[in-house]
Formats: sequence, C-alpha cells, structure tokens
Amino acid sequence: MTINVAPLLNVGVPTVPRKSVSTYVVTGCAGFIGSHLCEALLDRGDDVIGIDAFTDYYPRELKEANLQHLTGRPGFVFIEEDLVRAPIEALATGTNGIFHLAAQPGVRGSWGATFQVYAHDNLLASQHVFEAATGAGVRVVFASSSSIYGNAEGYPTTEDTPPSPVSPYGVTKLCCEHLAGAYAESKDLDYIALRYFTVYGPRQRPDMALCRIATALADGGRFEVYGSGEQSRDVTYVEDAVRATIATMEAAPSGAVYNVGGGSETSLREIIQIAESLTGRSLDAHYGSPAVGDVRRTAADTSRIYADVGWSPMTSLEDGIASQLAWVMSRDVSSRSPAYSG
Repeated sequence: MTINVAPLLNVGVPTVPRKSVSTYVVTGCAGFIGSHLCEALLDRGDDVIGIDAFTDYYPRELKEANLQHLTGRPGFVFIEEDLVRAPIEALATGTNGIFHLAAQPGVRGSWGATFQVYAHDNLLASQHVFEAATGAGVRVVFASSSSIYGNAEGYPTTEDTPPSPVSPYGVTKLCCEHLAGAYAESKDLDYIALRYFTVYGPRQRPDMALCRIATALADGGRFEVYGSGEQSRDVTYVEDAVRATIATMEAAPSGAVYNVGGGSETSLREIIQIAESLTGRSLDAHYGSPAVGDVRRTAADTSRIYADVGWSPMTSLEDGIASQLAWVMSRDVSSRSPAYSG
C-alpha cells in the first residue's frame, strides 16, 4: 500500500511506501507525549503520519529537537499544518486510527485574551479531527486532561466524578469530551478520551515544574514555586502514558473515558527533595503566590483502564525523575532554556 500525501497539501511531501500492517495519524507529533508515541509506534513496526503546527507556546527549536528522533525513519511522514485547515479526513482514510494529542497546553496561560488561542487549537481543531475520523470511519484516541476535574470531590478520583474545571484550559478539554460524545451519539464516532495526569519525563515541556526544577539544578538557576509547594500531583511517566494510549486504541470499548495516572501522588516539595538527592545539589527555590487556576491536588483512580485493557503504571517516581534529570543534564546549556509564552 502506498500513500502519497504530497498532492493533499501541495508541500512536496515524498511518497512513502507503507510496509507494515498498521498506519496511524498522530497530531501533535513534535510535542512531548506525541513524539514519544510516534517513536513507540515506529519501533513496533507501525507507520506514522505526523502533523504539528509548531505553535509558539514554547520555542520551535525544542519541538524540532523532538522531531530529530523521528525524521528519516522508514514509515514516518511529517506534515506541518494547522489542524483546523489540514485535510485530516484524506490523510486518515485507509489508516488504522488517529491519535489526537495536539492542543494548546497550560493552565496559567489560558486566561484573558489568549483564550481565543485555546478555543482555536483545542476546540476547533478537535472538532475538525472528530469530523474527519467520522468521515474516514476510524477510531480517534484523544488527549483530555485531569484539569477537567478541578478541585475534585474525592481522591483518588474516578472517571465518574462530576467535572468542575477551574481554568479555561480545563474547560476546553471538557468541551472536547462533550463534543466527542455528541459526534458518537449523532454520527457514530468511535472515540476514546484519556485524562492524562501530569505526564513527565525526557522532552517534557519547559514550562512544567519538573523540567524547570531539573534545569535549575543543572544550571544553578533559581526556581520559582507557585504556592507553598505543598500542592500535590499524581505524576505519570511518559512511557507509561504512551503504553496506555496505544493499548486503548487497540482494545478499549468505544466511547470509553479513562484516567491515565502514575500512582505517584506527591507534593512539589517531595519532588524537589528527590531531585536534590539524586543530583547531590541544592535547589535555589523561592516560594510565591499560587497560580490562578492551579488545583490543590490530583490523584487518579486507574482501576477502570486496568479492568478494560490491563494497563497499569510501571515506572517508579524515583526512576522517572532520574531519567528526566539525566536527559536535561545531557543537553547543551543553550538548549535547556525554560522560556515559553505561557
């Protein structure tokens, strides 16, 4: 089977022979989780059509570095395009599914005038993907977020907990879930929604706390803490999140919604202590006011995804943090900049 994607976009993308059994479209392929997902799919023999718009939430060069693990590999095609305009249905037709990970991330940057970016990159883009998946007759597994729960009523939080997001970002993710449900009800969309809980590991976004901690420890810089550091998160190592994402594409019942959590609820202060212990360095941490829209605690009940597809996290918090620290410290100083626009 051969898919020639060049005529679809008129951007000179070469014809790529499709040799394996499965071919997937991955949106947000140059991002943190998306690039790891593409690698995992390619490693097991699948082919991947990757799409990314290179939004300016954080520097383009960091995403291009993520792509270096993918470009040139047999079976990988990359398309740079805004999902709202991209011919997703044509790309998805004849494939085995769409992994929709592209989105405008971040709680703190979703307020004010920038909300229109979130509406475009999260809502409008997802609507286009759902429309395309319905037309192509393929399953879409898409990234939702634990942010939809807000300050949840109970912990660990089950998928049946009433959602109550406390940030515009969380609202957009919940809207995407409702939108997928509407397409399923009225147009037979086959979808799975994954509520990721704070994914971390190599290539993590530079605005996220653990990446900023690792960078400050590597460079001797200052780390600004939003709040007291007592706020806790259920953190999920990226390889575990990728395994859950692939497993649900293959085996989950249509319309399922799952928590994807690492089983490692811990406070920011505890994460700092582990990172300091692993590096033998002290962090110059400064505590300030909590960020608007940040929740106090997250903890995932993952019994549903375990029952349905047999997934559970495998990476300990210490091993995961050690892996991320090693990645940050192995990089050139100039490439470790935490600058971002959120």
